[in-house]
Amino acid sequence: MENRITKLFKIQYPLIQAGMIWNSGWKLASAVSSAGGLGIIGAGSMYPDVLQEHITKCKAATTKPFGVNVPMLYPNIDQIIEIIIKEKIPIVFTSAGNPKTHTQRLKKHGITVVHVVSSVKFALKAQDAGVDAVVAEGFEAGGHNGRDETTTFTLIPMVKEQIRVPLIAAGGIANGRGMLAAMVLGADGVQIGSRFVASQESSAHQDFKQEVIKAKEGDTLLTLKELAPVRLLKNKFFDQVMELYKTNPSKEQLTQLLGRARAKRGMFEGDLQEGELEIGQVAGLIHQIKPAAQIVSEIIEQFNTLNASRVII
Repeated sequence: MENRITKLFKIQYPLIQAGMIWNSGWKLASAVSSAGGLGIIGAGSMYPDVLQEHITKCKAATTKPFGVNVPMLYPNIDQIIEIIIKEKIPIVFTSAGNPKTHTQRLKKHGITVVHVVSSVKFALKAQDAGVDAVVAEGFEAGGHNGRDETTTFTLIPMVKEQIRVPLIAAGGIANGRGMLAAMVLGADGVQIGSRFVASQESSAHQDFKQEVIKAKEGDTLLTLKELAPVRLLKNKFFDQVMELYKTNPSKEQLTQLLGRARAKRGMFEGDLQEGELEIGQVAGLIHQIKPAAQIVSEIIEQFNTLNASRVII
């Protein structure tokens, strides 16, 4: 399955595992890369020394290419970039910031740079900044998201019409059927997050994984747009947010309620009541916790079967 994405990343399948905070450590990244996709270490939840440890272990666990996701709104960004350069990480996915900030510095060191966007406008800005590819992420996605609520089905063809660099679709994709749909819409590859949260190698807490596979349609909602839009499973903390919204709260009041380390408490420590439980709408299609390699294999097998017949049942 060779195309622009497999050639760019030197991988077997145009399937990228998203770099999700508190979910995407070296075990998941190395497993996905070894299975033929592109594994990503999520640096957003890591101090520099922790990232260094994960990179070292990932290199020992796989001979295949892997990347690092760098949300630029987090502290210690300069130290993170220095470690990536020192360790000769071949691929970096940047997000939540201006792609001009680090793209050229990374590219000078031979690093392939991909930027995550939620609109045509930001896709064009990323292309102008010199990135090698763009991830266009629709409203369905988990975690932090775009404010405009543009769905993947709408976003991908609009971005495809405007950019020249390879396009990766994200948001609402969890199986081969979704992968094929995204690529028919114009994507050169897909980035999948939520499905890999419910993998054996994910660093998410087991209790959070169980909540993901129990989730049904309508169990998530995008909220906290005034701070940083985030899609959450509904729980006690979510209910507190909704109650506060009834009072027309200020940004400061929302910030006070959110506090610190909510995502860590929910996804990594397993506090299902007071933590942030970030997951995509596609959780309703996720029913089992499986090894990452099996997830990759099943997605690609279904994609190939449907692509060969072009029959959507």
